Amino acid sequence: MKTQLKYLQSLVEEHLAGYFTGESEQKLLFEAMRYSLLAGGKRIRPVLTLEFCRQCGGDERKALPMACAVEMIHTYSLIHDDLPCMDNDELRRGKPTNHVVYGECTAVLAGDALQAAAFDSILSADLDAFAVVAAAKELTFAAGPDGMCGGQILDMEGEGKSLTIHDINTIHSLKTAAMIKAACRIGVIAGSGTEEQLKAADKYAECIGLAFQIRDDILDVTATTEEMGKTVGKDANSNKNTYASLYGIEKCERIVAEMTERAKAAINGAFENTEFLCGLADMLADRKN
Repeated sequence: MKTQLKYLQSLVEEHLAGYFTGESEQKLLFEAMRYSLLAGGKRIRPVLTLEFCRQCGGDERKALPMACAVEMIHTYSLIHDDLPCMDNDELRRGKPTNHVVYGECTAVLAGDALQAAAFDSILSADLDAFAVVAAAKELTFAAGPDGMCGGQILDMEGEGKSLTIHDINTIHSLKTAAMIKAACRIGVIAGSGTEEQLKAADKYAECIGLAFQIRDDILDVTATTEEMGKTVGKDANSNKNTYASLYGIEKCERIVAEMTERAKAAINGAFENTEFLCGLADMLADRKN
């Protein structure tokens, strides 16, 4: 599993390194975009795209422009999420955040430009035109008002208020799980997968997305800033509703374990070899950062 993960991560890193490298009068913008895009991270979303493509019999290398598009959207969201008007964070992946290095205006533009570049990347994929358009539509939906942006506004509006578990589930199904689901679905589309495989990927993504967010909430309480590479304890300090604050750590751990098992069960039978995807679900559930 670790060998396959490193292989897929290396494909993503190599492909990402080729973006925004040319000589341009917009040198500062390109530099700011690359600063965050190449700042490291697990690359889980693009890895999911490549693996689901492979599981459906496709060529994962042909899906790289789509996988990198997913990572560009994720990176742009992190740049904007760290801004003073949002989470006001100065540390991301162990490095100063984009606006700390380049200023707020450049950070906003770097995020905007990455969002636009993501669709240029996805449309450049050497795949069937139907697959390219379908993948672009998936990304549009997941990143927009019915996905990531919609979840972010609900999260901001909920600060300082008493939310129900339904409210928190809604926020994170949009803010976190929607992009994970898009990554999986785009992989199935790139690999010409079946409707059954799309449904299995949906369920897998929903379960690991919830487990991922709950683990994040746990780590915000139990981990250190050095371990996480970003400031911890901010949720409690800002009186934000989280799974950890609502359920407590012990129950959260049980839910993470349950969601992980559900994720693994969801793909059983829909794909020939689920060892890597099951191992990835376990890894995300047990992660320390």
